[in-house]
Amino acid sequence: MLRFFVRRLIVALLVTATVMTLAFVLTRLSGDLAISIAGPNATQADVDAVRKAYGLDRPVIRQYFDWVGRALTGDLGDSYFFKTRVANLLAERMPVTLTLGIVGLLIALAVSLPLGILAAVRENTVLDRLVQMVAVIGQAMPSFWLGLILMITLGLRGWLPISGTGSWQHYVMPGIVLAFSAIPALTRLTRAGMIQAMSSDYIRTARAKGLSRASILLKHALRNAAIPVVAIAAVALGFMLGGSIVIEQVFALHGVGFLAWESIGKNDFPVVQAVVMVLAVIYVALTTIADLLNAVLDPRLRSA
Repeated sequence: MLRFFVRRLIVALLVTATVMTLAFVLTRLSGDLAISIAGPNATQADVDAVRKAYGLDRPVIRQYFDWVGRALTGDLGDSYFFKTRVANLLAERMPVTLTLGIVGLLIALAVSLPLGILAAVRENTVLDRLVQMVAVIGQAMPSFWLGLILMITLGLRGWLPISGTGSWQHYVMPGIVLAFSAIPALTRLTRAGMIQAMSSDYIRTARAKGLSRASILLKHALRNAAIPVVAIAAVALGFMLGGSIVIEQVFALHGVGFLAWESIGKNDFPVVQAVVMVLAVIYVALTTIADLLNAVLDPRLRSA
């Protein structure tokens, strides 16, 4: 198990380093940062002053290693637009995005797991086809369109608040929208895993022992069927955190996604770099945790 953990940790560190490098390089490929910061009406003297003030006159490779070195100590630089520490901005906005992602994942699991189990138990029946149809509709439904529909049907009637983060009710509608992006994949994986598990020898042995149907489904079959679901759930949470920018815009939630949108529009590149890096680190951490959980659920994966 220790060897498995070390291998996954090395891969996670390499992926994180690659993402940090890409985040730095892509912001530099977008153009001269000094011109973007100074503005279109700035003179050459203004641009030179900005370039010197923000250290953009140094060699690019030195800028990169300076940024990486500061980032490893928690110093993500200063925001050009908000005039404050980038780390403080992320600490202020991250709870909103994390709460939104967790709510979305919980809703997705609460819907997809029962649907997948029901579809597997009633394989090739009307119920199974209905569940698969719901999964296809959820996969094809645009998130912003679903958000607007929920606003009209639930928000305008006063059942749920449309915007803001004052209470848990504010996260229900955006959480549902985020959940719909993960429900189809989780439902199909649960269904396929349950169908495969139910035809296994150990399930037939459990039936021969006289175990109850609920015990067979939930204790034996679901444990094995949950192995790919755990991995996809972690990936889905990472996508929810990174893809919440649209949802945060629609529901006016001032999280990290909304911060990234503001920073891109204001050419606030230190914030953009930090957001990409932090979300990537969270995503890599989630996938690594998923691998470890899968190794606990299935010991055969430890030697893979």
